[in-house]
Amino acid sequence: MTTTALAYAAPAAAADLVPTTIERRAVGAHDVLIDIKYAGICHSDIHTVRGEWGPQSYPLVPGHEIAGIVTEVGPEVTRHAVGDRVGVGCMVNSCGRCTNCTAGDEQYCLDGMVGTYGVTDRDGTITQGGYSSHIVVTEDFVLGIPEGIELDVAAPLLCAGITTFSPLHRWGAGPGKKVAVVGLGGLGHMAVKIAHAMGAEVTVLSQSLRKQEDGLRLGADHYHATSDEETFTDLAGSFDLIINTVSAPIDVSAHLGLLTVGGTMVNVGAPAEPLPVNAGALIGGRRSFAGSMIGGIAETQQMLDFCAEHGIGAEIEVISADQVNEAYDRVLASDVRYRFVIDTATLS
Repeated sequence: MTTTALAYAAPAAAADLVPTTIERRAVGAHDVLIDIKYAGICHSDIHTVRGEWGPQSYPLVPGHEIAGIVTEVGPEVTRHAVGDRVGVGCMVNSCGRCTNCTAGDEQYCLDGMVGTYGVTDRDGTITQGGYSSHIVVTEDFVLGIPEGIELDVAAPLLCAGITTFSPLHRWGAGPGKKVAVVGLGGLGHMAVKIAHAMGAEVTVLSQSLRKQEDGLRLGADHYHATSDEETFTDLAGSFDLIINTVSAPIDVSAHLGLLTVGGTMVNVGAPAEPLPVNAGALIGGRRSFAGSMIGGIAETQQMLDFCAEHGIGAEIEVISADQVNEAYDRVLASDVRYRFVIDTATLS
């Protein structure tokens, strides 16, 4: 039997989100029905519902930072039980057979991973996301949220947390490593917290010193303004790893000059415009410019366990569902510290 869920949806690309109802599929043999408690607002939600990353099918319910409680499981489910605290991130399915899926990199599924909203699922329906009261997800894409993290601060970890944990983990952030984080927003503040917990020496590179006090409180050892040209002179050759979290154009070549010989700059922000790179900035120091997109399911669970162990959650502002359009405007104005989270109890 299908489940009717309360939701907030975008009826068209240029329209505000409005309250509605959607039908969730019947719980299948390997499915989990989740009573959503909190849903984070990611900048990519705004890009997607406004059609800025391509045409969409409307009405569209966004949201891929989901935390809630299991209320029903299919008869063949083994990973989760009724009452479990769980989360759902940016994907809800993949082929499960390709080289990438079998290696634990479902986000790079060669057949195309199924996003949590706005994507055609295996059954031909369009996925609808977490700005809703309930969701049904196959058990393989449901994460366990450890008791050490409250559900509201855990929700943004399902995107912002794994998006920054994955490159920090892969490129070896830890004791003896100097890590710079470009931008202190929804992604950047998580990168600072996680890199600090990993034992790295952390520097924030931001346009101004406006958030310096926050950056140091969150775990940064140093904070510099990129609007000051001396920053690029004083810090030349300083960092083993740079995580660029901003979705606006930056001078990539100038930032590459801040890397040590053999250092890597990883882009996790997704600006709409191409980012030109001077080859000399790479060749001159055997430097690398890389990209990273979320993480696989196993790595996402590793991130949640790590955050619980270290007492890490997102810095959030909890809002009611009817504040979502105002929240979108504030995200675009950089007026949030550092993630809006919808209390889905207010959908009713």
